Amino acid sequence: MSYSCLFKFIIIGETSVGKSCLMLSFTDKKFRQQHDLTLGVEFGTKIMELEGEKIKLQLWDTAGSEKFRSVTRSYYRAAAGALLVFDITRRDTFNRLSEWLNEARLNGNPSMTVMLVGNKIDLNSQREVTYEEANKFAMDNNLLYAEASAKTGVGVREAFVDTAKAILKRINEKVIDTENKAYGITVKKKQETKEIIVTPPPKKQCCM
Repeated sequence: MSYSCLFKFIIIGETSVGKSCLMLSFTDKKFRQQHDLTLGVEFGTKIMELEGEKIKLQLWDTAGSEKFRSVTRSYYRAAAGALLVFDITRRDTFNRLSEWLNEARLNGNPSMTVMLVGNKIDLNSQREVTYEEANKFAMDNNLLYAEASAKTGVGVREAFVDTAKAILKRINEKVIDTENKAYGITVKKKQETKEIIVTPPPKKQCCM
């Protein structure tokens, strides 16, 4: 399927917060109960229609383990958007958000759009982080915020779509330079078609 724009996204956060499951839920509408830990980086893609344009999202799902940080840091540089994920049932994953955010802003481009995602809302009875405090963290740090469940699919599409919408808005407002590849955006140039006018040859006159 053809597309007019490509946005590169990076998915970051602590180990086992559900980053890979969020990506799989978004791209394939599937959920794996048992999922191997990501080693380095995994990739996914999804084409969707947004405000009359077909947008391709290229997704980089990164490992949360410290030993892979040197590998994943290089992927920040060309990312238009980042999903910073924590597990609402594990306060420790929330407490380390500042560390992840600092790393993203240090290694990423200055115009990268960051969406904070509280995952696993299907386990709301085990919640250790309230919506209000997570939303406050997002507001204090100029982030978008969404809650989702990779298991049920609730809120997953919205998290990715709202991030893409925010990027598209910044493009339309000329805040992001789409010619600069460091911003993680590729815009396909539309081919110009010229109208060709064919003039018929003059009619031959017969001599009488």
